Amino acid sequence: MGPGDLGRGLMILGGLLFLLGGIFYLSGRGLPLGNLPGDIYIRRPGFTLYVPLTTGILISLALSLVWHFLFRR
Repeated sequence: MGPGDLGRGLMILGGLLFLLGGIFYLSGRGLPLGNLPGDIYIRRPGFTLYVPLTTGILISLALSLVWHFLFRR
């Protein structure tokens, strides 16, 4: 593992963060992320609970696929 590997890894991480930021930015403008079936949203007086289960699973799956294709040998 040399210094080139660290640079490549940081560039890939930066690209993934950029894509993730774009997804979150667009989710407020038409993409249904955060409002999918399976996301738990409970609102009571003085209490709000939001657990984005389905959204988290989809984001995890997408990042896992990207990671797999970038680092397969």
